[in-house]
Amino acid sequence: MISLPPFVPPTPFTDPAAALAQAQRIYDAALAHLRGALQAYVAQAEGPGERPTRVRACYPFVRLTTTHSRHPDTRLAYGFVSHAGHYETTLTRPGLFADYYLEQFRLLLANHGTTLEIGTSSQPIPLPFSLGDDDHFEGSMTPLQRQRLADVFDLPDLTAMDDSIANGTHRVLSGDAYPLALFTAPRVDYSLHRLRHYTGTSPEHFQNFILFTNYQFYIDEFIALGQLEMQNSGSPYSAFVQPGNVITRRAGSDARDEGGTPPPRLPQMPAYHLKRDDRSGISFVNIGVGPANAKTITDHIAVLRPHAWIMVGHCAGLRGSQQLGDYVLAHGYVREDHVLDEDLPLWIPVPALAEVQIALQQAVADVTGLPGDELKRVLRTGTVATTDNRNWELLGAGAPQRRFSQSRAVALDMESATIAANGFRFRVPYGTLLCVSDKPLHGEIKLPGMANHFYRERVNQHLLIGIRAIELLRANGLDRLHSRKLRSFAEVAFQ
Repeated sequence: MISLPPFVPPTPFTDPAAALAQAQRIYDAALAHLRGALQAYVAQAEGPGERPTRVRACYPFVRLTTTHSRHPDTRLAYGFVSHAGHYETTLTRPGLFADYYLEQFRLLLANHGTTLEIGTSSQPIPLPFSLGDDDHFEGSMTPLQRQRLADVFDLPDLTAMDDSIANGTHRVLSGDAYPLALFTAPRVDYSLHRLRHYTGTSPEHFQNFILFTNYQFYIDEFIALGQLEMQNSGSPYSAFVQPGNVITRRAGSDARDEGGTPPPRLPQMPAYHLKRDDRSGISFVNIGVGPANAKTITDHIAVLRPHAWIMVGHCAGLRGSQQLGDYVLAHGYVREDHVLDEDLPLWIPVPALAEVQIALQQAVADVTGLPGDELKRVLRTGTVATTDNRNWELLGAGAPQRRFSQSRAVALDMESATIAANGFRFRVPYGTLLCVSDKPLHGEIKLPGMANHFYRERVNQHLLIGIRAIELLRANGLDRLHSRKLRSFAEVAFQ
């Protein structure tokens, strides 16, 4: 015997809003069923020989069925399927993803002239994913109840939340539907729960443009800028959010805060959000040092389907002509990070994206005010090598130097190639602009005095360049930003 909420059969819709409302009803009923059952389970004392009733609720799903191939506007990067067939994906958090789902539904209906079916799927919602961010039930259960929890409720199943669709390794079995989205609902829920843990802020606050950095100095400048923006009643940004979901509203706003609390210590990769009402603001994340962190955070942020992410941080300059404080615009990457070898083999190139490259170069020119020839003196375009060995200088024998020379690398860091490669893998437009903070191959190792001067001189300017680049990408429009360059042969329809 399994306790289930009412099953909703697939129902056709031609209106995106009505389809989303149906998904929301199914999802809300599923959560209410699970939460009510959990409360009853915790409140009920069971004897050792009693068998508790199995409880289950499933995600809503959306299905598109086409009987013939269609070729919509070839400039589109998403919003259509290329071949006739059945396409499905499970849905989660319709409230959080309302704008995103509405746009995907609208494009599918417009491009294929058919209906979308919304109904209850067969994919169970894991119990932890049905609870609110602050719901904790473990301490209220007896040891026996904790032991039997998996016998009563569905728990996260790793087989339902891998990245095979994004990696291009997913195989559709005979009779199964083709995927509509890169991520299943359990995979999305998994990342949403991890995001709060790593960043200290709720997924609701994340914006569609992401900046990453590997130094807290940039964050300090961003905090100062965010607070300054909030003092300006005419700012295009409506709120500034810090870890603990601490919200500062724009001057003159009558919106009520949700009452965040500063954490006793910063989370592993703290996030700060300069919000706009249409989610086109900026989220800034200090990922710390290393490719593992870079992969971890981009794995999770990718489920939010941002419009672009950009790395701004420090690097080692590898050319004698570079000066401390010079900028490096990555047009290629040497991937010695090793964290994505299984997901994106090294033989796959990670190209530069013209739209992002142009925006970053223009942003450097706008912020520095330098004309063409002088701009070239402080901005170098070239290959960036990313390593997982922080002390590569100690390897000796000239092996790293030889590889850097053969690859024509002009800079070295520990995060950029990982962020770009995951952007390529998850179809998120990406770019990298680094600032030279030392030149170890030429004996210019960063010393405390040099570092302080460097940070004072360049960090604020570099941050303003990153923000300016996002402003340019936003102004250029999403049609130009989301291009076909990141589509595979059999691409999913959802962005």
